[in-house]
Amino acid sequence: MAEPIHILVTGGAGQVGLELARAAWPPEVVLHMPTQQEMVLQDERSVTAVFEATPFRAVINAAAYTAVDRAENEVSDAFAANAQGPAILADLTRKAGVPLIQVSTDYVFDGGADRPYAEDDPVAPLGVYGASKLAGELAVRLGNPRSVVLRTAWVLSAHRSNFLKTMLRLAGERSSINVVGDQWGCPTGARDIAMVLVHIALRLIEDADAPTGVYHFVNAGETTWAGLASEIFRASREMDGVYAQVEEIPTAGFPTPAKRPGNSRLSCGKLARDYRVTPRAWEAAVGEIVSELAGQKGGR
Repeated sequence: MAEPIHILVTGGAGQVGLELARAAWPPEVVLHMPTQQEMVLQDERSVTAVFEATPFRAVINAAAYTAVDRAENEVSDAFAANAQGPAILADLTRKAGVPLIQVSTDYVFDGGADRPYAEDDPVAPLGVYGASKLAGELAVRLGNPRSVVLRTAWVLSAHRSNFLKTMLRLAGERSSINVVGDQWGCPTGARDIAMVLVHIALRLIEDADAPTGVYHFVNAGETTWAGLASEIFRASREMDGVYAQVEEIPTAGFPTPAKRPGNSRLSCGKLARDYRVTPRAWEAAVGEIVSELAGQKGGR
């Protein structure tokens, strides 16, 4: 029997964490997904105790403070989770000689570019959430040379709260929904992100010379929030689910405390080159999630 490969995953209750728990890991992999009560990410003693108890071979940090609007008034909470926590993980993984993978976001960019962002494009977060995630990226990259920062965007799944589930809920309440039509991005399934994280983690464990640094991963293609909503309802209607008419509105018509990037598109060419990852179309991910939700509803 192969020797166990212990991997620590933080944020196990989030969209990506839940999909990591369901992912197709090799049989020798043992996932450790402590709750927030079992390991306080911002507390070095708490994290150290977890490290001392188990010889981890890699760490995936999928934990984050993601309340984008609340972050504008909860600055210390956002930076504690998104910067201080990753800094502690970077220090401990470096001392243990193991790789660290940090999940990050398109919000590190200001959205002003007229093309998909590459990894080395200038960063300029518009708000506290993006600034805190950028601080976490820097802490990881400076704290552990064997680290990968994986930026993603517009995350969707059948779990937790997200845009897709909100649209389906609203469609059950009204026949027409106003959705922003001038912000562009790449909808991305949490399951797809988890698959990429599995691939990267295993490569880093097996190959001491595996590529490190910043990478982007999103599903292939691009659309607006209104376009995404329309596809969600198209897929839902195909399954005899809820449907609503989408009315496009400008960003100015839906003001929020935190500014959103007008362009959240990310280029995945570097990941394709270094890790041979080819994203599937975002429409396929959306259809899969809608189908899973329809199955859950039908199974009640």
